[in-house]
Amino acid sequence: MRVLYVDDDADLRELVAISLSRDPGLDVRIADSGQAAINMLAAGDWTPDLFLLDVMMPVMDGPTLIGKLRENPAYIPIPFAFFTARVMNEERQALLATGAAGLIQKPFDPIALADQVRALAPA
Repeated sequence: MRVLYVDDDADLRELVAISLSRDPGLDVRIADSGQAAINMLAAGDWTPDLFLLDVMMPVMDGPTLIGKLRENPAYIPIPFAFFTARVMNEERQALLATGAAGLIQKPFDPIALADQVRALAPA
């Protein structure tokens, strides 16, 4: 399963990369911003099976990024999920209302992360 993970937090990017690298069935690429993700996808040599996006990022947050990605018909069927520290039910419901396949709560369990990711985009 190919996963594009986008997060502006370098420490979290490293933790997620280490956590997901434990699963040999996951091919994870990482971008540090929404624009970096768009540029990576524009190269056209790799398409993810799942977008995994941080909600709160400067310049382009996760919901804005998924909106931009959905402008390309090729990305419409690809599921997406958000990493979020938001705990208010209303905020979580608003994120799910965007069509997200799910939410991964921060802080997360690094051992269980690969299973959580796989559950978001069943084969």
